[in-house]
Amino acid sequence: MRYIIIGAGAVGGTIGGRLAESGHDVVLVARGAHLEALRRDGLRLISPHGAVTVPITAVGGPEELDLRDGDVLVLAVKTQDTAAILAAWAPRPVTGGGAAGEVLPLVCAQNAVENERMALRLFRHVYGMCVWLPALHLEPGTVVSHGAPLSGMLTLGRYPGGTDETAERIAAGLRDSMFAAPVEPDVMRWKYAKLLGNLGNAHQAICGRVPGSEPLMERLQAEGRAVLDAAGIPYTSPEEERRTRGDQVDETAVGGVDRPGGSSWQSLAKGSGSIEADYLNGEIVLLGRLHGVPTPANETVRRVAAEFAREHRPPGSMSMPTLLKLVEEEAAAHR
Repeated sequence: MRYIIIGAGAVGGTIGGRLAESGHDVVLVARGAHLEALRRDGLRLISPHGAVTVPITAVGGPEELDLRDGDVLVLAVKTQDTAAILAAWAPRPVTGGGAAGEVLPLVCAQNAVENERMALRLFRHVYGMCVWLPALHLEPGTVVSHGAPLSGMLTLGRYPGGTDETAERIAAGLRDSMFAAPVEPDVMRWKYAKLLGNLGNAHQAICGRVPGSEPLMERLQAEGRAVLDAAGIPYTSPEEERRTRGDQVDETAVGGVDRPGGSSWQSLAKGSGSIEADYLNGEIVLLGRLHGVPTPANETVRRVAAEFAREHRPPGSMSMPTLLKLVEEEAAAHR
């Protein structure tokens, strides 16, 4: 198998770097200064185990690559970028016949639950991956992996359900490369549970990691559970997740430095102009509107996070009391 990692940021860079380090054939797809650094110097991967520089092939897009039978496409971009990426890769010809969307497996190594559904419109063989992988990417050419003793847990399965030989082979490669990689026939049950955990990404981006965030997080997740229950969508329990992960992966300081924030915090820190909140908190808002369940906390943090991204406001620049006040105002408006 050749792994083509589309999106070589914190998650994609860690997955691709570990696979390449263990001898697998890997191509990283990146852009801008990050792509230039990867081509010039390779990938610098820093972790609790030390720092390594991994020589690796890097390209800017599908037009720079001859796809072939046996390739695995691993999508590791933010959800707001998925549609454009799928449209660029699906029609690409594969040596031996057919287009990528018809013959190659596509793994959605992403947060949120919309990616697989978008992918299935254009790709016949879609796999969901529930990603628990604490990592950081702010500097071109460099990814910091905060997971130890393993770098992450990557739960994999076919979408919309089931498992197959391809999933098992991908998982085996990941297990060879410092990842836990369970194969589950209902991977979306794991991804919906991860969605509940990711509901805090936006408020962390807005306010930073500050004391006093627990009540808001509890409220966001209570709304999330209420809408999933109303929609009849199953999700794993925290106990099941802890049993499966065990002590295989813990978030660990690297060089004495903790990770300052998750993926949404990093989007604001890099000034990317977009944020994933529409597909995290926004998924709860959507389901709430479909099933008549009020979701004022998720609507507020979704809206404010989107404003922060559009206006290029720095992460952590709103106080938690201010955000909580906006939540209460939103709740009062819907009473």
